Amino acid sequence: MLQNPSFPWLLHLSGFFSQRNWNCKTKHLQPLASPISSGKLMRYTAASFLRQNNMLFIRSFMVLFLCCITVKINLCFSGIPYSLKTLTLDGHLNFDEVHNAARDFGNRYQLLPSAVLHPNSVSDIATTVKHIWEMGSHSELTVAARGHGHSLQGQAQAHQGVVINMESLQGPKMQVYAENSFYVDVSGGELWINILHESVKYGLAPKSWTDYLHLTVGGTLSNAGISGQAFQHGPQISNVHQLEVVTGKGEIINCSEKQNSELFHSVLGGLGQFGIITRARISLEPAPDMVKANYHHG
Repeated sequence: MLQNPSFPWLLHLSGFFSQRNWNCKTKHLQPLASPISSGKLMRYTAASFLRQNNMLFIRSFMVLFLCCITVKINLCFSGIPYSLKTLTLDGHLNFDEVHNAARDFGNRYQLLPSAVLHPNSVSDIATTVKHIWEMGSHSELTVAARGHGHSLQGQAQAHQGVVINMESLQGPKMQVYAENSFYVDVSGGELWINILHESVKYGLAPKSWTDYLHLTVGGTLSNAGISGQAFQHGPQISNVHQLEVVTGKGEIINCSEKQNSELFHSVLGGLGQFGIITRARISLEPAPDMVKANYHHG
């Protein structure tokens, strides 16, 4: 008899069929009250044999059917994490320490992900996103890019999905260009405070930034990046020359106003719904010699 604690009713069915077979056997083995011809006896024995075979077939079919259900259930609940573990990455996926990715600055939503990706390269992000895309919508697995966690409405959270820790991204080193046009190429996981420190070495500074600088480039560009400087130069998304983006299909695409412009304008201020910003070329200007700082005491 099949022993499966996940399906106690299977034991009941199995016992039911066993009892039915026993009744059939004992019923037909009882002495006959009246003599019958040999032809009738042969037909009677053949019919009994067929009934027993039919019951055996039904019983085997039920066992096979229930085994298939068990396999499908196991694939649904454990196949997704297992398939992610098979990915070849420069960084790693963490399936245990995921609680920090369920918090943000708003502190209103706490949606626990299944895994957190700590990428060492852009290809890590593309590989993971492509894998989830190929799994199809039936997996219901979502992806969210997390910078410094300053979103308010759970934007950087993915319930039972995958959160990408953008601060782990190890892209090409920040490069400041101080000849002719002024700009800097930076990783999407870089903090604005680090961009300021590096560009000031060349006498330059970003044209527009947020009032709080300990935020990631990809995070603020996904949310427009508005600050007290916006009245003069516009928000941060108005001071970007070019982007490198991982799309929802796991493709790595460069875009600008002249190249893949639709993707470029969709990603900037798109709240992470059109792609993940992995690199940006940001406009700079000569840094002032003196600035006025306001301190607020609460």
